[in-house]
Amino acid sequence: MKYEQLNTPSYIVQEKALLKNLNILKDVSDSTGCKILLAEKAFSMYRVYPLIARYLVGTTASGLFEAKLSYEEFRTDGEPVKAVKENHVFEPAYKPDEMKEICSICTHLYFNSIAQLEAHRSIWEPYQKAGKIKVALRINPEFSTQEGHAIYDPCSPGSRLGIRRESLPEKLPEGVTGLHFHTLCEQGAEPLIDTFRSVEKTFGSYLDKISWINMGGGHHISKADYDTEKLKSFLNETKEKYGLEIYLEPGEAIALDAGTLITRVLDRVETSDIPTFILDASAACHMPDVLEMPYTPPLFGSLDSRGSSDAPGADAADGDADEGGSGQNAGDGVWVRLASRTCLAGDVIGIYKLPSYPAIGDILTFGDMAIYSMVKNNTFNGMALPDIVLEHAEDTEDRFEIVKHFGYEDFKMRLS
Repeated sequence: MKYEQLNTPSYIVQEKALLKNLNILKDVSDSTGCKILLAEKAFSMYRVYPLIARYLVGTTASGLFEAKLSYEEFRTDGEPVKAVKENHVFEPAYKPDEMKEICSICTHLYFNSIAQLEAHRSIWEPYQKAGKIKVALRINPEFSTQEGHAIYDPCSPGSRLGIRRESLPEKLPEGVTGLHFHTLCEQGAEPLIDTFRSVEKTFGSYLDKISWINMGGGHHISKADYDTEKLKSFLNETKEKYGLEIYLEPGEAIALDAGTLITRVLDRVETSDIPTFILDASAACHMPDVLEMPYTPPLFGSLDSRGSSDAPGADAADGDADEGGSGQNAGDGVWVRLASRTCLAGDVIGIYKLPSYPAIGDILTFGDMAIYSMVKNNTFNGMALPDIVLEHAEDTEDRFEIVKHFGYEDFKMRLS
């Protein structure tokens, strides 16, 4: 299919960008012997699982459904359905009626408390003793490296994620062979190293009693300024010192900057400060992190941007554009507010400086829309979900494949 034939809104995932990220991750893995997993909570487009499975050893799930998706779909082309790949799962608490199925399809099982470990022991222990599953405890280093995003900080005061040292016995419970910590969010190698030094200090007595450790996600390994050499050095040093099998489970690093969201301008509304343009995409429905994080997503062709709740400032009116004009004579650009067609007053994507005012019918493209978009979107207000499109690496005119189109039935089936 040609680009001009795509519907709006649509998520477009670029295979070429995925391959770039995956090769970076494979280089880290090959250079250190560490195992890298896809965190499905960030990116679960299983159409490209066969591609990802050529570079990564498996996935990590946040519950039964993600674990089943991995079990069914994460395999390279040509492998049989349910081919054995590593299938890790962590939940703060497991439902008893799901535990048997989880143990039957997963290779690694993480518990968030000793109480949960023991509550489900009668189910997981036979699998563990048969060598079919490995068991770990998630720990809380109580060492925060984040600023300003408590909602994403597992080490924030009162966090329910991970066991604090004071709650662990001197000897790990029988059957536990691994430890897990996950404390980062969109961060570099230095915070990981600092966190592990804290783990060594607080949980060091366990490190020579386990055989593997999962250092979680939040690693921006494929970002341009990430120091991969420092990461490799750290991983090799740690492996040599403790003899541990090391796992990393990034989600964003796999699909970072590998997706866009295209949307069409439907209307222009004259508001009290700057013009607001109504799009057929929604922050609340199609890019929830914009409101939750919050952050302002990159817009292709934008000269500048500000948060959706920020006033544009005095310079927003600068320029020589005619009253309500096209902005063609707007000097260094014009400020606009981009918002959705939902009825939520705060459904604003951001404030952007553009070379000129967009026209009704124009297509705008937001970047970095592969991660935490498809996995979190919703149909609030009866909004249709965007199409999911794969842009194949081959540079041909018809390289766009509509993987999934959503309609009314997808909205209706979630209701009763």
